[in-house]
Amino acid sequence: MKPANNSNQRVGIFVDVSNLYHSAKNLYQGRVNYAELIKYLVGGRQLIRALAYVVKSEGVEPQHAHTAGRPPQHAARMPEKDQIAAVSAAPVPASDMNGGNGTGSSESSFFEALEKAGLELRMKDLQIFAGGMKKGDWDVGMAVDAIRMMPSLDVVILVTGDGDFIPLVNYLKWGGGKVVEVASFRRSASSKIVEAADTFINIEAIPRVIMRSRLRR
Repeated sequence: MKPANNSNQRVGIFVDVSNLYHSAKNLYQGRVNYAELIKYLVGGRQLIRALAYVVKSEGVEPQHAHTAGRPPQHAARMPEKDQIAAVSAAPVPASDMNGGNGTGSSESSFFEALEKAGLELRMKDLQIFAGGMKKGDWDVGMAVDAIRMMPSLDVVILVTGDGDFIPLVNYLKWGGGKVVEVASFRRSASSKIVEAADTFINIEAIPRVIMRSRLRR
């Protein structure tokens, strides 16, 4: 569904970059055109801020295949939606960010492209725990930012299909009286977050948002 064209509405956009990246790669072997996405989501309304949540992996050892955007071997037996969910919390591999070779410059190019699309970056370093487990999610930070900005917004747009954000959706709606729109790939989005949102925007149906040709496998 296309966002309502109400020029008086103040809009805030919060983009879960890792979730979006892995969905685009696993579903379409492609990438997201963030400039087109933001333009579509704003839809002629008043954009207050657009934030993108990313994890810096510069200087981190290369990831194993199952943590670099591919499900582990046993995931072949899982439904497609669950395969995507299994890897969507992982950081975006630097080697895939700009078709590069995994260097910090490739990561920087990806971040620069996000900024050129009109996104304000929120960054954190990849956490590496004993035993090699890696974590780089922004769930809490994204929720806190949305709640902090709530008084200045009429519409909150969460760009994620992660069902962990359902409590945030409900709080913004019922606790803050805000219109909440969720944008994600329909095939990988949690059905519950789709139902919880006032409006669900299927990224797969937006023209020129999915770029396939430049992605290297």
